[in-house]
Amino acid sequence: MKLIITRHGETIENTEGIIQGHLHGTLSKLGKEQARKVAERLKKEKIDYIYSSDLARAADTAKEIAKFHPDIPIKFVKELRERYLGKFQGKRKCDFGLDKEEFIQKIISKNDNVETKEEIYQRAKNFLDRIIHKHKNDTILFVGHGGINKVIISVITNKSAEEVFDIENLHNTSISIYEIDEDKNHKVHLFNCKKHLD
Repeated sequence: MKLIITRHGETIENTEGIIQGHLHGTLSKLGKEQARKVAERLKKEKIDYIYSSDLARAADTAKEIAKFHPDIPIKFVKELRERYLGKFQGKRKCDFGLDKEEFIQKIISKNDNVETKEEIYQRAKNFLDRIIHKHKNDTILFVGHGGINKVIISVITNKSAEEVFDIENLHNTSISIYEIDEDKNHKVHLFNCKKHLD
């Protein structure tokens, strides 16, 4: 299976430092432009099926890409949602006086009202296993979020839930492409590429 992974365009909430999690989010003017550019870049790509997070910021990005692939099935799924962050959703990271990584490590990791690293890792693994089994010889597009996409890449590359933090942050609408089989053998074709935005 060939898997193309992209992240949604920039949101208004991204620009304001708001923690989104399962909130829908709204693409900013720049985010809409990023979605158009990634759609243009992927328009000649052979894609057999699109799976997108059902949260608006990812769904709107996926719909933009799908304009160039009108006959391809598209499914909006909860499995590709960002990590659930409970009571922190809608708040600003700066309110806690920490940068993003410190915030995740010091506050989110110690709070029982959020999805744990292990839970989101298992969610990604279960979904990926199902998709690989169903689409062995297909080219699949995932439209997701920075966090869940890093977890999926960790699963593909046999990293642990703890090692997700070692993966560099994924740019809005960046593209990563992998070939992967049911035994988790993988080949990296592209990682976190954003040349369509330059």
